[in-house]
Amino acid sequence: MMDARDQLIEELRATIQSLTDTNATLAATISELQETIKELRRQLDQNSQNSSKPPSSDGYHKPSPKSQRTKTGRKPGGQKGHPGSNMSIPHAPDEVIKHLPEKCKTCPHLTQCLQDDKIFTCAEKRYTVDAVVTTKVTEHQSLKAGNCPCGENPENGLFPEDVKAHVQYGNSISVLVGLLSTYGAMSAMRIHVIIGSLLGVKLSTGTVTSMVSKCAKKVGKVLKKIKNLIEAGHVGHFDETGARTGGELHWVHNSSTDKYTYQTINKKRGKVGIDDNGVLLLFAGVAMHDCWSPYWKYEEIVHAVCNAHLLRELTGIEEFEPEHTWATLFKTLLRSMKKAKEKAEAKGKAELSYYLLHKFSQEYDRIMEIANKERPIPPDPPNKKRGRKKKGKERALIERLMLLKDAVCLFIHDFKVPFDNNQALCELLGYANLPYTSPVHGTFSTKSSHKSFRVISDRKVWPVHLRALPT
Repeated sequence: MMDARDQLIEELRATIQSLTDTNATLAATISELQETIKELRRQLDQNSQNSSKPPSSDGYHKPSPKSQRTKTGRKPGGQKGHPGSNMSIPHAPDEVIKHLPEKCKTCPHLTQCLQDDKIFTCAEKRYTVDAVVTTKVTEHQSLKAGNCPCGENPENGLFPEDVKAHVQYGNSISVLVGLLSTYGAMSAMRIHVIIGSLLGVKLSTGTVTSMVSKCAKKVGKVLKKIKNLIEAGHVGHFDETGARTGGELHWVHNSSTDKYTYQTINKKRGKVGIDDNGVLLLFAGVAMHDCWSPYWKYEEIVHAVCNAHLLRELTGIEEFEPEHTWATLFKTLLRSMKKAKEKAEAKGKAELSYYLLHKFSQEYDRIMEIANKERPIPPDPPNKKRGRKKKGKERALIERLMLLKDAVCLFIHDFKVPFDNNQALCELLGYANLPYTSPVHGTFSTKSSHKSFRVISDRKVWPVHLRALPT
């Protein structure tokens, strides 16, 4: 009788254990599904304001702009002490128009008063600046010496080397066409319409393409020097963006400093495209980028992370995980470090004090401890599934911040390193949809005063400054 009872107890224990294991498996599955649902919702709600996605990916439903700056309580506009700027007169007046008093216009003594320079004096001056859009036609004549008193054979005068056709366009129109095609990002057809409407010059689309190619050849000689100057720079900015050309996706790879920009286009976004750009292969300074994994394959250089990208990712954590406090604390830390650096620079200092550096370092570690508690490493599933455990966006960001502390904080240790990589982002604006129909192979640029534009030629795009073009 006892044996049957013991056997029943053992069976019940086995059933209970089986149900317990099943419940644990179901609980783990439910938890995993909940995380999957949360991750899918996160992906649906991600945009350029709360993640590293570019603004071009937002589509027609643009999110409301979210400034990463904290409110200061000051009114918008220029602040007290701001130098301001006014419209200036570009050059001396081309024409002076004098306006008489209304009474003097009907006065019988007007002619006599106008002859006397002492009667009318200037009470006030005002200026209007207008654009005079016109064309200038220059006739070149080749002269022939008929009856030479020296007895020489008759010869014709030689035309300038660049004057080859009976009627041709000058360099100024070529410059204007290059400017509209590149910096203005206009198609050949639109340039044909605009030039024809403004100047009455009928340029064919083939002529437009030829002029742009001419501009490209004029600036191509400086590329190697620009690349060498960037390679020798202390801080380099690196980024990439998609560009659809000829219906295909290409990637514009940007390498720049505060003075120079060098860009190439490649069908590959990763290390193949970066190597094709070539700057990072010989770069010896600090590489500022958005933390994309292929950049970390260049182990011989010092890396700096764009903190503007981090702020957007942290904003996403605040929105999707409102109960977690570490993201807000880390955003406050980044802003505090930036503000401390700006104050030190305003006082003419080249580095932060040891006290501030130590304080920021301790606060960084403290926030990472909070992050580990709020989003710990996910446990292994009961059935020991093969492969990597799903960390999720938040845990992946935490581990990245813990691993890359030096790269995140480099801007407060080296004042030549900026807080963000906005310079590279600005250089790549406008490349999302190039208005050209032919496939693009390479892009190169010089830059001055943060202004550059593109010139297309022979499957290449050349962003150049206007001063580099023929005059």
